[in-house]
Amino acid sequence: MKKIATVFFTFFICLNLICQEEQISKAQPSNFLSKSYYSINFGGIFYPFSNDNLIDGYKTDSYSRNYFSGRMLLGYKIKPNLAIQFGTIRPAAWFKYDNVNNIGYERSVWINAWSLSLKQNINLNKKLSVYGEVGVANVTRSGFSINDKVIYENAHFGSLLYGFGFNYKLNYKFRLNLNGTFIPESEKENQPSISQISFGFEYHINKLAEQKVEEFGTNGYFFPHNLIQVSYGTSKIGFGMNRFFGMSLKVGGFESFGIPIFWVGESKTANAFSITYQKLAFRTEKIFSLDWGVSVTAFNTEATNEKVLAFSVFPSMRFYLMRKKGFDFYANYSLIGPTYLTVKNIDLLNTGPKITFQDIMGFGVFFGKKRRYNAELRIMHYSNGNNFTDNSGVAVPIQFTLGKTF
Repeated sequence: MKKIATVFFTFFICLNLICQEEQISKAQPSNFLSKSYYSINFGGIFYPFSNDNLIDGYKTDSYSRNYFSGRMLLGYKIKPNLAIQFGTIRPAAWFKYDNVNNIGYERSVWINAWSLSLKQNINLNKKLSVYGEVGVANVTRSGFSINDKVIYENAHFGSLLYGFGFNYKLNYKFRLNLNGTFIPESEKENQPSISQISFGFEYHINKLAEQKVEEFGTNGYFFPHNLIQVSYGTSKIGFGMNRFFGMSLKVGGFESFGIPIFWVGESKTANAFSITYQKLAFRTEKIFSLDWGVSVTAFNTEATNEKVLAFSVFPSMRFYLMRKKGFDFYANYSLIGPTYLTVKNIDLLNTGPKITFQDIMGFGVFFGKKRRYNAELRIMHYSNGNNFTDNSGVAVPIQFTLGKTF
């Protein structure tokens, strides 16, 4: 599934760039993008772990569960009512076996599933449709050990994924979703079934009327067509921003203060230097743009001073939060950019293979005459997205970034 994910996103980016060659205005999405959508869904996840999953001689009388979960999808419409989807399902917090054998041992079991599926819609009327979904899932489970003895083994396996639900069309861009998604039990892998009931939305990118394209192209709002950036970060300023957005910042009596929209990583970089190039792929009237980017990052780690190069291709979403006479302020967010690392298992940790993903989030401004200059603060993260049981992850602290538009 990891190779499929890398090929999928590389193909998605390259095909879109090719399709853009004849595009005059980035306000008009390419033929490829105009058939694409993304979907964000939240709800409850259910997996009946029990003492039966543990080896003989180990049990607990209580469990800690957090049912809240999410599913994120990127889709492409092969036909108006038939789409291929790639995405992930994961809980907000891991399942925990409390006080194993009544001797104070508490251990968690985490699961993650990436999926590639086909979705078929059947229209009930002009707005409401029912859908069925079927595909494959890459399921990863990290079990636990006590005193170097494996109590619940790790697992990494492929499985059937299926589901059904309803879509309600609000307008030509937004649809509401009510979803049921299921992964059957695997006796061979000692894995209970996984079920998720979720509610969310789809955002469809569609072709615009030529009049709208002309209006957007001449409305005066700035969107950089090309951006080159140079960034540097050091661990001397700490990883507070990483931990805050990874909801793992310790503040007062809080052990996990923050917002859970990013990740940290067990391996910490001491110094990181990046060169990044981004090209505009699509823009809306004022607020949102999508870029495709490439980057090279060189970093060394705190623990062992291991030196690593990272080569990445990635999509980047930019949201303009404030537009003033002298500057434009934005937030940007990039997920699962296919990346090649020159080192695997960094810092002797189980960070996984050399093929991995890059994630970026930050805040920045465009300023100066014709918004030619850019300044940005950003954090980065490398991990395989829990595609493998080895996924310690790499955290890159705040990078100070300067850029030039053209």
